[in-house]
Amino acid sequence: MNWSLIENNLINISFAILLITLLVYWVNIACTNIEVLSNIGTTFTTIVNLCLGIALLIRWINNKYFPLSNLYESLIFLTWGLTFTQLILEKQNNSKIIGSISIPISLFILAFTSFALPIEMKKASPLVPALQSNWLMMHVSIMIISYAVLISGSLLSILFLILYKTNIYQSKEKINKNLNSYKQNLTIKTVKRHHNNSYLLFNKLDILKSIDTLSYRIIGLGFPLLTIGIIAGAVWANEAWGSYWSWDPKETWALITWLIFATYLHSRLSKSWQGEKPAILASIGFLVIWICYLGVNFLGKGLHSYGWLS
Repeated sequence: MNWSLIENNLINISFAILLITLLVYWVNIACTNIEVLSNIGTTFTTIVNLCLGIALLIRWINNKYFPLSNLYESLIFLTWGLTFTQLILEKQNNSKIIGSISIPISLFILAFTSFALPIEMKKASPLVPALQSNWLMMHVSIMIISYAVLISGSLLSILFLILYKTNIYQSKEKINKNLNSYKQNLTIKTVKRHHNNSYLLFNKLDILKSIDTLSYRIIGLGFPLLTIGIIAGAVWANEAWGSYWSWDPKETWALITWLIFATYLHSRLSKSWQGEKPAILASIGFLVIWICYLGVNFLGKGLHSYGWLS
């Protein structure tokens, strides 16, 4: 049996289902949360998660090592982590906003994996000595899961900023305009219009507050995972290279990522920043995660350059 072909077909099926799922989620958002579409979106996401999990399991069994040794395998695992995180968060919060913004990222990652990476990158190869350790599963899996969780939280912060900058300011201008008109002409029709626009503003403020709170909770979950992953990596580095920290580009950007989200959480816990400022910080964190995960490795420099494009 050609297991490589089965694995490739599972990835292609996942990509096709994700494309359909994206349309389902966006139509559901546009049509104000239809229960049937919600169930279809969750079911399709579950199928994608299972397909990716089976593909990784096949690769694990055939190659006798946990499939996180190169860019191709880690991207598949990241997509699995994103869909898994999405399913858990949706179940806990009963919100389809998470899926509507995380599915496009998952779809983009699979598209990049399938069409942009060279065939040689997709082929399994023997592990380099530094990766022949039980720390591979411990360190890399936790780091990628933390990336998946932090990406989900950061995407909500980006959504918060978009809504905050567009809808809220527009609503405030409309209400101020209606309020001036209301003062000049006290009629029942004007009062009713002013009341409706005020309700619209407060409704949007409630949505923004929900998105902001959800983003904070998700980032609060991903940050401890990132911390554990960095500590595990330091212990593994000492075992493999004789030093806990060597200021490798990957290590440096992992520390920058940690500092950004630590600052975000500190500002939220101390209540020194609220609303827009911490959301901007989390949005910067989204970009830094991708620099740490992909950008540094494209340079082909440092101790973490094996198995990546150079």
